[in-house]
Amino acid sequence: MRTREVSIGQVRIGGNNPLALIAGPCVIEGEEPLLMVAEELQEICGRVGVPVVLKSSYDKANRTSLQSFRGPGIERGLECLRRVREKTGVPVLTDVHEVAQVALAAEVVDALQIPAFLCRQTDLLLAAGHSGRAVNVKKGQFLSPGEVPRVVDKVVSTGNHRLLITERGTSFGYNNLVVDMRALPMMRAIGYPVVFDATHSLQLPGGAGVASGGLREYVPHLARAAVAAGCDAIFMEVHPDPDRAPSDGSTMWPLRELESLLRSLLRIAAAAHG
Repeated sequence: MRTREVSIGQVRIGGNNPLALIAGPCVIEGEEPLLMVAEELQEICGRVGVPVVLKSSYDKANRTSLQSFRGPGIERGLECLRRVREKTGVPVLTDVHEVAQVALAAEVVDALQIPAFLCRQTDLLLAAGHSGRAVNVKKGQFLSPGEVPRVVDKVVSTGNHRLLITERGTSFGYNNLVVDMRALPMMRAIGYPVVFDATHSLQLPGGAGVASGGLREYVPHLARAAVAAGCDAIFMEVHPDPDRAPSDGSTMWPLRELESLLRSLLRIAAAAHG
């Protein structure tokens, strides 16, 4: 089934367009580290022929512990995103957590992301829609695919059809997630591009006591399954040294291993949809 095409900067997702990538470090660690990742992503994706959107967060407002690193905050974080966008030309995406953040972020970034825990927050969805930016809504871990049309209705009621839906796993008992690949074609049937989050889907929420754990080694397996199932883009947090990352290190994919994974995903996409 063909979905609506959504533009994020020069990147086109959905429609008849090839597989795209949304990737970057979980949280902004500074302008220079973010620029390094953006340039590396640009180089890798240029070699393999995958359009890329840079993702990173200025604030991780839903960390497990009060002591966890949250990021530089909205003012400094948006300035980092603005400068990296200007230097590389790569379109950027970031989370918004409150209505008051939407207008500020929309001045800088190409796409706004609604975190999974906030995917039913009506005022936030409406504000994001009214911003005119592309909106990536992460399906909550508590939500079934059949409930997603109500979320979509809230955004498109603003007249904004630049909408992506991201699958990031479903709660499975305590401290675990499971991915139902049927959700991808179910949500694509709504008519908007579907993204698969290959890293957050492998979190063990709160599984490390004061932080979330994760099963990074299974990222390739789930990403390949999602591409075969027909997702329009892969979302993947990446880092040059995930084990030293201040947030989500247990699920982020190493940058040095990204190119080989992308090449395998493109082969699967060609076989499944060629």
